[in-house]
Amino acid sequence: MNIVIIGGGFAGLNLAKELLNQEGIQVTLVDKNNYNFFPPLIYQVATAFLEPSSISYPFRKFFAGKKNLQFRLGEVLKVIPSENKVVLNNGELDYDYLVFATGAETSYFGMENVKENAIPMKTLNDAIEMRNTVLKNLEKASICKNTRKRRKLLTIVVVGGGPTGVEVSGMFAEMRKNIFRKEYPELSTTASNIYLIDGSDALLSPMSKASQEDTLEALTKLGVVVKLNSRVVDYVDDTVFMSNGESIQTKNLIWAAGVSAKTFEGIPSESYGRGKRMATDAFNKINGTENIYAIGDTCIQLTDKNFPEGHPQVAQVAIQQGINLAKNFKAINKNSPLSPFKYHDKGAMAIIGKKKAVVDLPKPNWHFKGLLAWMIWLFVHLVSLITYRNRLQTLYNWTIAYFSKDQSLRMIIRPDSKQSLTDKETLC
Repeated sequence: MNIVIIGGGFAGLNLAKELLNQEGIQVTLVDKNNYNFFPPLIYQVATAFLEPSSISYPFRKFFAGKKNLQFRLGEVLKVIPSENKVVLNNGELDYDYLVFATGAETSYFGMENVKENAIPMKTLNDAIEMRNTVLKNLEKASICKNTRKRRKLLTIVVVGGGPTGVEVSGMFAEMRKNIFRKEYPELSTTASNIYLIDGSDALLSPMSKASQEDTLEALTKLGVVVKLNSRVVDYVDDTVFMSNGESIQTKNLIWAAGVSAKTFEGIPSESYGRGKRMATDAFNKINGTENIYAIGDTCIQLTDKNFPEGHPQVAQVAIQQGINLAKNFKAINKNSPLSPFKYHDKGAMAIIGKKKAVVDLPKPNWHFKGLLAWMIWLFVHLVSLITYRNRLQTLYNWTIAYFSKDQSLRMIIRPDSKQSLTDKETLC
């Protein structure tokens, strides 16, 4: 049995791991990057509290010595179901079973100016770009003589009140308090604001009301200006325009407001559901196909009676679907009955700042906040990292940051010399 997995995130990698050393099963994992990374912590890379290597690991290093697993660097161009063939940008692969685990990409809701100029928060590349942009703007502000332009360089607007938006807003608020004022004394007399904007009437909308209220209170105490029931409608000339008529001038628009799945040539158009997600049956087989599956954020499954509108696009769904599909491939290999997927909700959590977090556990409907929730968040995310090296490196960085209220990773590292602090825009 030859299985090709497209995408090495939570879903794809857990599927591959569960098929390790299975006799009669050969797995090829394809990804456009040569590394796996841990999305829940990219905001800490973006704010220079973790290095990229702390939350990432090369696929080939992980697959080394695993005889039935192999890695292929490449991007999918199209699928030819009639020939059981997937065409990549660097060749072709034959398959008996094809699995899409391609996750989701940032959605800008059709706003081209936002897409062109905002900083997304979805990939490791996005995190590095955000770190470079914010640090570069701080350096520009430190030598800018024009008060209005300096304030625009220092203002940070985060769009999206989910965990990523909450976490990055809280991190920036604490950095403003403990780091920026010490390292940039030139800016001590300049006002700077951090805004968090969301179109709904509460932050962390999937979580409990208690978590939503605790989060709003904690962020407000940190000095974050939270604007609810407000949608961003455009971003022109460094100005964020909102649906309520308000506007904010900033050079730093961070977009964490929505995601959309990807479409692929060769998959029938009728096989896609809401948000471009591939519609699947109870066993994660894509509707209208014979041997093509989808798991994780890229799929929508309406067969789970507890989630009639589809599962949330969170890590635990992807992990559990990867594990369940692996069990079904083993069953297919042995001509045994298949098991439909049922999601077991293990709860939700978000960190707000140092010793500030919220945790909801579905059974027996417990809610935690403050130090205990913060410790739970740290433990869960630490043990979820892929290797012991990642865990030790991250633990070391967190320990240093905890006791020093700082981290020494704020380097602007550029891929080329085109970006410069001496451009005309800096001369203000």
